[in-house]
Amino acid sequence: MKILKAFKTELNPNATQLTLLKKAAGAARWAYNWGLAKKKAAMEKKERIPTAIDLHKELNQLKKTEITWMYETSKCAPHEALRNLDKAFNNFFRNCKKKKKGKKGFPRFKSKHKNKDSFCLNGSIHVFSDSIQLPRIGAVRLKERDYIPTDNAKILSATVSSCAGRWFVAVQMEVEIAQLPKNSHTIGVDLGIKTLATCSNGEIFENPKHLKRKEKTLRIRQKSLSRKRKGSANRKKAARKLARLHYRIANARKDYLHKITSKIISENQTIVLEDLNLSGMVKNHKLAKSISDVGMGEFRRQLEYKAKWYGRQVVVVDRYFPSSKTCSSCGTIKEDLKLSERVYKCDCGLQIDRDMNAAINLANTARSAGIQAYGDGSSGRIDVNPVKLLLMN
Repeated sequence: MKILKAFKTELNPNATQLTLLKKAAGAARWAYNWGLAKKKAAMEKKERIPTAIDLHKELNQLKKTEITWMYETSKCAPHEALRNLDKAFNNFFRNCKKKKKGKKGFPRFKSKHKNKDSFCLNGSIHVFSDSIQLPRIGAVRLKERDYIPTDNAKILSATVSSCAGRWFVAVQMEVEIAQLPKNSHTIGVDLGIKTLATCSNGEIFENPKHLKRKEKTLRIRQKSLSRKRKGSANRKKAARKLARLHYRIANARKDYLHKITSKIISENQTIVLEDLNLSGMVKNHKLAKSISDVGMGEFRRQLEYKAKWYGRQVVVVDRYFPSSKTCSSCGTIKEDLKLSERVYKCDCGLQIDRDMNAAINLANTARSAGIQAYGDGSSGRIDVNPVKLLLMN
């Protein structure tokens, strides 16, 4: 099965290449802001909004007279930035059409100091075991050897970005991937704060609390940053130290989630999750930090794309399904169940951990809905009274 997969690794540029990377990122940011200003002006005048192609043609004319410095970078960087601007406008109009509540996501101007430097390239890109050839930048060394495949893979694009003072390249390629052998295992997964994931087969994945373990160090570095004079070199150094710590925390969280989701995908054919209202959950200011530290949205995202890669099924149960309040043995619903009750006790004699009970109910719901563990790779919506299921594969 052929899929689109991105391989992201760190670059090791020299001083000259570092300057070229920053120039390309600046050209992409300038083109994005210039295109956004043009689109906003057209909207105010109620004229036709120019597309990325229209803006690119106009930009090529400006290069000859006003912005000759843009010739120092690849033409792909500003062109792809204008395409991204088109996508941002399409997303905004789609949200308006769907009458989405809250902010619709109108594109905003990018700041040189607040936004991360990034740009996209396509065309003549070549990958070697220890370096990558980028247009107008040259062969940049990679810090990780033999990670990006060099044989039997079609290169589509390369996105270069910076984070915490480091530069990375994400190469999007069309690669062949082998699907996992099918099995008959169906598993329910209940996500939480005390334990990250509780599975219906009895397996429990603890919450490592990556942010909480580093809060003391974060507090010290944030205090150090706030005490530095604005615009000084010491303030920039303190900001880099703080950014590096946040980067390590995010990487530790992502690595742990990858290990868990890969294990679940490799061992089970059908994975059942609950459709959690995360945007509503983080409005609880007492639990918002803990909920965000878990990474429930990232957990579901990883499961869904890995399921598509390896021929698995992810079933998402409607968020109003009372998985925690329902007895997994007799089916009785306990309406007065409190959040503080960590052990579910039923009149039928069942005493079980609250999260384990919810995980078993999620797995039983998929079975009662008639979802076969092997599946046929189809996608659709299954209505089960009173539960609605979303089948994703």
